[in-house]
Amino acid sequence: MQYEIKSLDMKRIISFWGWMFIGWISINAQTLEECQQAAERNYPLIRQYDLIDKTSALTVANIQKGWLPQIAASAQVTYQSDVTAWPEGMQSMMQQMGLNMKGLSKGQYRVGIDINQTLFDGGTIRSQKEIAREQGKVQNAQNEVNLYGVRKRVNELYFALLMTKEQIRLNKDLQTLLNGNEKKLAAMVKNGTAAVSDLNNVKAERLNADQQLTTLESQQRMIQAVLSAFCGIEIKDVQKPTANVQPNDLGKRPELSAIDAQIKLLNAQEKALNSALMPKLSAFAQGFYGYPGYNMFEDMMNRNGSFNGMIGARLTWNIGALYTRKNDKAKIQLQRDMAENSREVFLFNNRLEQIQQNENMSRYRKLMADDEEIINLRSSVRKASESKLAHGIIDVNDLVREINQENAARVQQAVHELEFLKEIYDNKFTTNQ
Repeated sequence: MQYEIKSLDMKRIISFWGWMFIGWISINAQTLEECQQAAERNYPLIRQYDLIDKTSALTVANIQKGWLPQIAASAQVTYQSDVTAWPEGMQSMMQQMGLNMKGLSKGQYRVGIDINQTLFDGGTIRSQKEIAREQGKVQNAQNEVNLYGVRKRVNELYFALLMTKEQIRLNKDLQTLLNGNEKKLAAMVKNGTAAVSDLNNVKAERLNADQQLTTLESQQRMIQAVLSAFCGIEIKDVQKPTANVQPNDLGKRPELSAIDAQIKLLNAQEKALNSALMPKLSAFAQGFYGYPGYNMFEDMMNRNGSFNGMIGARLTWNIGALYTRKNDKAKIQLQRDMAENSREVFLFNNRLEQIQQNENMSRYRKLMADDEEIINLRSSVRKASESKLAHGIIDVNDLVREINQENAARVQQAVHELEFLKEIYDNKFTTNQ
């Protein structure tokens, strides 16, 4: 029993400090910019940057090893149908002189090592390293494009949470208003100046608003959970961003950087075509033990294995790449044209998005200019209806309708304001401001 109590206390202590830690983290994630930064740090794609850089470094290091001596070991055993031999007349003459010229054996063998050292490669290794680096940059740029899309998803979740939060606030205001009228009608029913059905009508409307609140609070918890999981931290509250509209000139979107990286890769591949046409100079050394060796005359007399070696230099010039050079350059140019066309398509679509967003912002500005006046008018009509109901001029249905219309006007104002803010931040995303 004593152990269970200690264990329970320890769990409470851990839980307390855990909630303290989570609460400390949530303080730092209330603005839209902080949520975006947290989401980018938490998104699994962020780890690919380090993986791509390490892969590129390893690839370049492997290519650089092309300057190291290339060593190859080999062994072979053969049996030939025919070998080099002395003519019979000469062989008989040598036998008379006491020389036994057996000739080469049909069974031959050798175990050796070949060493080749590149002295000049025409820039092939340098071109390969440059291509490997540019390929890494292309992968990083594409990863940046994918990671940039995280901002858009955070915007959607963030403004959805703001909208739900505002609807909850307005719903509570509506319930407060209905509850006040419900109390007034209860007093009127008690005094015999109102029917019970009128009281029930307002009470039913209040209960309906309470059900809507339950749905909204559930939706808020769901959006908070998704946004928290997306950002990797617990988000308990969000702040309404400022409505600062910046110039919508297109910034350096990561899609454009990805196209630039692709073109640089194509330029590096085009340079590699030149190195393919250059001669290659290397030094080599060969050594083997076997039979026959380089001294063919000795091996024809004695069929014994021997050590043999050779060193030298080799110049090779393969002009085969010249046959396909024209077509290879044409293919690279076509790929470059396709990349430039992708840039034009992106800029064209981006401009269309900006036109739509600017028009939406202008529309919401005009709508918001009348929202406050509409609310004031609806509020005055609702207050007048409350007075008329107290004097028996209208029935409760008219009052409920006016209350709902006033609430709808307030909801509409909140929607216009948040949609305006969302268009601003969508425009910032479009222009990378």
